[in-house]
Amino acid sequence: MKLHPTLADSLRRQESFSPNDWEATFRTMVLYDLAADMELGFFLSYYRNFAIPSIAATLHGNGEIQERPMKRSYDTAIVIYELIASGLDSDRGQHMIALLNRAHRNVPGSRDEYLYVLLTLLVVPIRWAQHHAWRQPTRAELAAASRFFAELGSRMNIHGMPGTYAEAERFFDQYEATHVGPSAEGQKLMDATVQVFQSRLPLPLRPFAARMISAMLADDRLVAALGLPRTGQISRAALRSMLAVRNSFHRRRPLDRKPHFTPGKAGSSLYPGGYSLDQIGPVKVPDPSTFRSNELS
Repeated sequence: MKLHPTLADSLRRQESFSPNDWEATFRTMVLYDLAADMELGFFLSYYRNFAIPSIAATLHGNGEIQERPMKRSYDTAIVIYELIASGLDSDRGQHMIALLNRAHRNVPGSRDEYLYVLLTLLVVPIRWAQHHAWRQPTRAELAAASRFFAELGSRMNIHGMPGTYAEAERFFDQYEATHVGPSAEGQKLMDATVQVFQSRLPLPLRPFAARMISAMLADDRLVAALGLPRTGQISRAALRSMLAVRNSFHRRRPLDRKPHFTPGKAGSSLYPGGYSLDQIGPVKVPDPSTFRSNELS
């Protein structure tokens, strides 16, 4: 695999980072080296929650996704990127963690549900990168990503976070094997958020947004649970071929010196001129009476 010298240099640094550099290692992975694939992985992790009926019921009961799908989707991404770019213990990072804790204070759910939601942000993007990025994530990057989300979980009082990426994968797979299934609420949430993905596509491709998501998920059980159209091997092979061509070009181009995300300056149709921290988050405070009855344990 012949790489542009700047890509090769960055890869060597990412391979050699010490465990104490976990935050810088993960930041470089997400904002520079594997930026496009990690972003897409974060998008796919967002949809995955809708395939767990109990989690879908809670999200549907809140009403934010159905009423403001674009804002909820972009704000979720901004919170994660703010934490990565600014650092968990920075002023901006602490603001975002306070927002997360405030938004989830009255939201019911079991420990495993909260743990699963957090681990989708770890496992799904990394698996996407492992299968489709221009290079494999390094062992240092896997360890750094795992440490990042363990630290975030600790700050959100989510206990029992796996200690390694391999342990996170095992929990994630076992949880999905037991809990993935269709629900009316999950399919309504998916229908509401397809438009967010559509908005990021060129006009000719927008009618195919749902099929493209199905092909990227590449999991018939998950696709059925979300009420998405099934895609066959031909569609998945076409996706792999397009990504392989993209990666071939990427390996010959210099590493982008501009980060994939700059705090406060995320360009989007929602915040075209940038955003302030007080604009991020739910419009309304969750009402516990709208949720199902099981409490966090």
